Amino acid sequence: MAKALQRTPLQGPAFIRLLAGLTSAAPAASSTSLSERLSEWLDWTRAVALSRALDGRLSAHELAPSASGNDFHEECERVRAVLVARIHAMTEPVPGPAAPRSASVVTKDEPALEFGPLRDRYRDLQQSMQAEVGRLRGHLRDMLASGSADMARLAEVDAVMELTLTPREHALLGSVPALLGQHFERLRDAAVESRDPLLPSTQAPEDAAWLGRFRQDMGDVLLAELDIRFQPVEGLLSALRNQ
Repeated sequence: MAKALQRTPLQGPAFIRLLAGLTSAAPAASSTSLSERLSEWLDWTRAVALSRALDGRLSAHELAPSASGNDFHEECERVRAVLVARIHAMTEPVPGPAAPRSASVVTKDEPALEFGPLRDRYRDLQQSMQAEVGRLRGHLRDMLASGSADMARLAEVDAVMELTLTPREHALLGSVPALLGQHFERLRDAAVESRDPLLPSTQAPEDAAWLGRFRQDMGDVLLAELDIRFQPVEGLLSALRNQ
């Protein structure tokens, strides 16, 4: 008897592992180093700006008493909590009789539940995350720029890296809804195929399970994406608090 092939456990951030778990194909390992990849993304104007930020001699400033990393930490936590609450609200099932029957029960004779509305809400959340993270990141850079020469240099480097990597980040994260859409369709189609045609449409608990699983998966991906997006904020905040 042939042994079933097992996928090698994927190493890396939770976000990457979650996305890999939504597909049947194992992700190909990259043979390109990080420095080589960055050289492909940096055009000459950004490379010059980055070199200037790394090698330039910046004058030191006296850190303003109000520019406290501990104080701004609360604002970062508040923004993150608001976004987490929106994610939970999006991925929780609609309670009560207002929830349409087609949201959980699917049959071969009914129009299939579409992913479109969930995709639009996912993209809206992505835009909110990008806007809020960008605002926090810019504020933190302003605070760092008013401090020591090293902190001002860090702020300048981060500004260049944000301009360089944001288009790539936008393209990569923008593909996530498509992966979730494929996952949605697989779960929905499996529920259609496995449903007992003799079971009354009002008694189909197994049908509700597929949508519950999808909402859980989508919520996990969103939370992991939020963690990825917040990493630059956490790095700048840590530098500000430790200077």
